[in-house]
Order: sequence, then structure tokens, then C-alpha cells
Amino acid sequence: MLIISPSLFAADPGHLADEVARVADAGAEYLHIDVMDGRFVPNLSFGPNIVEGLRKYSNICFDVHLMVEEPENHLDAFLQAGSDIVTVHLEATKKMDEIRRRCVEAKRGFGISLRPSTPVSAVLPYIEDLSLLLIMSINPGFGGQSFMEGSLERIREAVKIRDAAGGSYAVSVDGGINPKTAALCRDAGVDILVAGTYLFKSEDVSAAVNTLRGNDVNS
Repeated sequence: MLIISPSLFAADPGHLADEVARVADAGAEYLHIDVMDGRFVPNLSFGPNIVEGLRKYSNICFDVHLMVEEPENHLDAFLQAGSDIVTVHLEATKKMDEIRRRCVEAKRGFGISLRPSTPVSAVLPYIEDLSLLLIMSINPGFGGQSFMEGSLERIREAVKIRDAAGGSYAVSVDGGINPKTAALCRDAGVDILVAGTYLFKSEDVSAAVNTLRGNDVNS
């Protein structure tokens, strides 16, 4: 089943708990929480206190996307705050094996994210324990960017690598997701659609979620 994962960075920052409830009530299964440190990407966003605070109000799956340098230094704080999956950038750490081990020991999902320039095959050493592979369809750091068409072939490659290696990770895509690009990603075999602006700025979030799934809301 296709999973919809609204990106919290596009939510109204003054009403985060209400915004999370709004998308959960609309049928979204995951919440994508972008954490930015101003180093790995030129922006700043949520810390573990936000994850902990929102955890009290929602049982939705929290996929925490660490766009930070040396994520191993922040991993425990986000695990303890209530993350269900922690997704880290392969380009940001030299200690991916350690991160993998700590996620597995904590019985939380272990995810890897790849910039558009990083080969998908770079995840091969980690497939055995990998829960989620996030294909960035924009350059990470800012919302509202246009979808990179080359991401479709990267999604297809991620699916092929998983199937060939007997992996079980979900293939996720993040960046520039709207009804048109969602349809292309579904055709490419994606499992999770991360969408920020399209969902949180929608007046009818339930209809927007259904549209991303490819459902005809008028039928």
C-alpha cells in the first residue's frame, strides 16, 4: 500500500500539534520531520524537543530525516524523543554502521537518504537492516523546489536493487511532490510519497491525500 508522509516543515509553525492531527485524520500514515543544522544544508529546523512534544499528541509514524553533519552525535536524542524511523544522509557520516547498529538495538527503523548526486548503489552495504531508502528529488534544505525528472530512474533503480538483493526497505521520495509527479513516482514503484506544501497548504487535506494515492475523489 502506498504511504503518504506529510513533511512537517511546510506546516503552520504556530499550530504544529493541530497540523499533525489534521493530516493524520486525513489518512496520512507517516509524518516526515526534517531536521536541519545549518551545516549539511543551509537552513535550520526542528530539534528533538519538537519530536518529543508532538509525540504526546499523535501515534502516527514519525520518520525523522536528519539533514545534519555527523548525525551519530544526535541519534540518541531523537531516538529517545520518540522517533519511529531515523533517516540519515549517507553523505553526512562516516559511521553509518554504528548508526545502523544503534537503530537496530533500539528497535527503531533505520533509514538512509541520498542526495540526487549520490549513486543509489551506495546503499548496498546496508541493505540487510535498511528499513527505508529516501530518494531526494530536489537538493535538500529548502521546500518548494521543482521535482528532478531524473529521480524517476533512481526510484526504479532502488526497487531493482532491493529486489535483486532480497531487501525489504521501503522506497520513499521527497521533493516537489504534487498530483502529476506523484503519478510518475507511483508508476516507478515508489512506496512512500513525502509531500509538504501540497498537503499542508491544501484546504481539503483528505482530498489531497487521495489525489496523491491516485484515487478519484469524485467517484
